[in-house]
Parts: sequence; C-alpha cells; structure tokens
Amino acid sequence: MLKAVNITQRYGKRVLFDNISLSLDKGKRYGLIGANGAGKSTFIKILSGELEPTLGEVQLRNGLTMGVLGQNQYAFEEYSLKDAVLVANKRLFDAQKEKEKLYMEGDFEDDAVNNRLGELEIICAEEDPTYESDVHIEKLLEALGFPASQHDDLMSSLTGGDKFKVLLAQVLFPKPDVLLLDEPTNNLDIETIAWLENTMKRHEGTMIVISHDRHFLNNVVTHILDLDFANIREFVGTYDDWYIAATVIQKQQEANRSKKMKEKEELEAFVRRFSANASKAKQATSRQKQLDKLDLGEIKTSSRRDPSIIFKPCRDIGAEVLEVENISKSYDDEKVIDDFTFKIEKGDKIALIGPNGVGKTTLLDIITENLKPDSGTIKWGQTIFTTYFPQNTTDIIKGDMKLYDWLQGHDAKWHIDEIRKCLGRMLFSGEAQEKSVESISGGEKHRMMLSKMMMDDANFLIFDEPDNHLDLEAIIALGEALYNYPGNVICVSHDRELIDAFANRIIEFKSDGTVVDFHGNYEEYTSSK
Repeated sequence: MLKAVNITQRYGKRVLFDNISLSLDKGKRYGLIGANGAGKSTFIKILSGELEPTLGEVQLRNGLTMGVLGQNQYAFEEYSLKDAVLVANKRLFDAQKEKEKLYMEGDFEDDAVNNRLGELEIICAEEDPTYESDVHIEKLLEALGFPASQHDDLMSSLTGGDKFKVLLAQVLFPKPDVLLLDEPTNNLDIETIAWLENTMKRHEGTMIVISHDRHFLNNVVTHILDLDFANIREFVGTYDDWYIAATVIQKQQEANRSKKMKEKEELEAFVRRFSANASKAKQATSRQKQLDKLDLGEIKTSSRRDPSIIFKPCRDIGAEVLEVENISKSYDDEKVIDDFTFKIEKGDKIALIGPNGVGKTTLLDIITENLKPDSGTIKWGQTIFTTYFPQNTTDIIKGDMKLYDWLQGHDAKWHIDEIRKCLGRMLFSGEAQEKSVESISGGEKHRMMLSKMMMDDANFLIFDEPDNHLDLEAIIALGEALYNYPGNVICVSHDRELIDAFANRIIEFKSDGTVVDFHGNYEEYTSSK
C-alpha cells in the first residue's frame, strides 16, 4: 500500500536515516519505536509528504487515501467542533457549506442556482452515499468526551489537549486507507485510550503509529518498526515480542564478538611466541593470515539509553502522612471537587486516575498548597518533605540558564559535582549540560524535572502526568524507580504500564463526581470492576 524506497535524511553531517526501504502492507498495523531524537516524527513527515527526504522517495498506491494526525491544534479556531472533523473530507465539506449557503440566500427561480444545487447534491451523494456523515462525526466526538451539546462550539473555546482530540476525530472520520499517527494517546484518559485501541484494531488498511504507551502498542500493533542505528528493522508481533527478540539479537552479537576476540588473542599470542622460531615460522605465518582474515565485526551503539532514576528520601516517614478533609473547589460556579475526604497512610503509592477535567490536577495543586480550596483542610505530617512534578513542566522550565545552573538555582547547597552526576544519570552528557534549558525538547525538560526531584531527596513524591514526552525506556525506568522507592507517591497518569509498575492504591475520579478509593493494584482494580 505504501513504500519507502531508499530513504536517506541528512542534517549537515548528521545522518538521521541511511537508505531505508520498507513496504507497508494492507491489514498490518505498525508501531514505530525509537529513542527520543532518533527521527520517528521526521520519518512520519517524510511518509506523509510534508517533508522531502535528502534521497529516496515515497510511493503510495494509486487510488489510496492517506490520513495524517495533525499536530497544529490551533489551525481550526473559527470552526465548530463538528466542522473541524468534517473538513477532513474537503470535497464533502465544501459541497455541504455551499449547499447550505444557497438554501439560505439563493434565488430558487434562477435555473443556475437549481442546477448548482443538483450538482452539489451529487457530490454529497458520492462522498457520503448513506448520508450518515453527521452521525459518524457525532459518535466520534462523543467517544472522545465531547457531548452533543458541545459539537457546535468553536474550536477556540477548547483547551489545547481537547483541540488535539478533535484532530484525532478529524483523521479517523474519512477512514483513510493509510493512517499515520504520531502520539495519538496524548491527552486521552484511560477509557478513551481503550476506545481508540478498539477503533485501531478495526482499521482495514495499513497504519503506522508512534506511541510511548507500551500497553497501547501491545494491544494494537501487529508489527514493530525499530528505528535505531540510522535504519529501521521490522519485527513481527507486539512491543513485548520485539523487546524479547531485540534482546536476544544483541546478546548473540555480543557473544559472537567475544568468541572472535578470544580467537584473536590466541592467534596473536601464537604469532608473538613463534614468529622468530624457524621451525614454527610456517605455522606462525599461517596464524597471521588467519588473524588478518578475522572479522571482528562491529557492535553498533544503540541510540536507546536507559536513564538511571533513583529517588532517595532524606528521612523515614512518621505515623502521620496526609489528611484531606471535606475539601471543595469551584471554577466559575462549577464544582470541580465537592466535599472530598481521604487519608494517606505510610507506604501508600497512589495512582490518581479519571477522565480529563474531573479535578485531578486541582487536587494536586491543593495538596501542594499552590491553590487554596474553597473549603476544607489539608494536614501534612511533621516528617513529610514533598517534591512535585507539575503538568505544565515543559512551560515552566525556561530561560537561558545552563542545565546545571537551572538545577542549582533551586538550592544553593546542592554541590555542582552531585548536580552533574544527577544530570548524567538522566542522559545529559557533559556537553549537553552546557545547553540552555530553553533549547531542550519536551522530553528533555521532563528529564530535567525528574533530576530536580532526585536532588530534592523528598520522602513524598507528587506527579501530574510525568510520562508525557518521555520515551518508553524512561517510562519503564520511572516505573521501576517508583516501585523501589521507600516513601509515599501520588501520581496522575493515563499510562497503564506505569500505573501497573508502582501503584498499590487506586483513586478514580469519575465524570459524575463520584470517587472510588481502591486499596490494591491496577490489575486488581480493573478485575473488581
């Protein structure tokens, strides 16, 4: 259905891809994975035609349609939600709008107007034979959390995250033969991600999806495209299948190279020992020829690197941790949190889940005392030291300070050597530490905030969607760090693998205002439902 032929992409001396050729087939759903900066989004842009490769070409079979998840949430500000979806089929959209205008303003005694209406009706019938486009759009928007009463609202009335959801509906609406999706699960809650998984599995064409959600990849894809070493290797199966296969391949390469290294050392030792011995000279020459022919090969260095995330509490936690009693909070007379009470005990590691907009971030802002509740009380234990990962981390990390200066600005007592070691564990090399915080990517800013939290040595960690912008390796490392952490945790996340990794208590805020407080892990919680 779609072919990449000898694709090479260079930026100056840096080679992002080198002579990549792929054939993407009908009925196969591909997960494109790779480290941050490996070029996944660039490759999607090349496939979509948005970006010209340095060399090579992309071939889409004649007659097939392609859908690309838009990344500009602000491109449709003056459109209603349903029109922003409908415009994905530009021919149908233009025909419907012209038809509506003629019915409102046209002179029906004019033959030209009636003829044009007839032409427009034919276009609408060709593009929408069952006349169900409106129903299809309504179902898509409702599945993504927009009630029917909101469908005529302007896109400009939505938050950035909700605008992105409409773009997701927009790319799904025409049911294109080829789907290219870059991080479609961003800003989606767990239930909506589950709906998207089912929708993706029913796609009959071909699809490439970039995602840092391992659970999503395992549920959706049939093949993995591994972007590493400036090339792409294709694997059959899910992300977990790829991980096992890639690990085996790497171990085999290392074992083969170790075997050859041992053979090389033995040959060199023989040549050194007997090259000056006349009786052994012939054998030494033979061994030298073997040595010259020996190809040690090269074990390439993967672009994937696992950060070393370790949270160490400054002290043990006492008997009292946190009590929240009868807190309420409203915005513009709309209750977001209503008379909510809960208590955190020593050892609790809480995943705070629920749809967007139900008050999860508001609760974290209240318990971190960045926001005052309208009523109710917050009582922290005397032994508690907190550190907070806010949802808007990428916005608040800014300025022209170097990375280590930004960290040291939070506590002058932190030694520069410890700061540099901490940054190194979070994959910032010595040279990278000289960058300004303004110039680094969203994923790097999230790793910076995690560095700051490690330096804080707090015994209570608070996170609001830390997994956004992190690659799979970093999310896995964060889950392991939270599992091994001896203090308390409360974390808002829609990433089920991360929640599975650490949580021993689930608090779910529901759309109807009710709250479920479940003591147990996420798997036990879903089973109980």
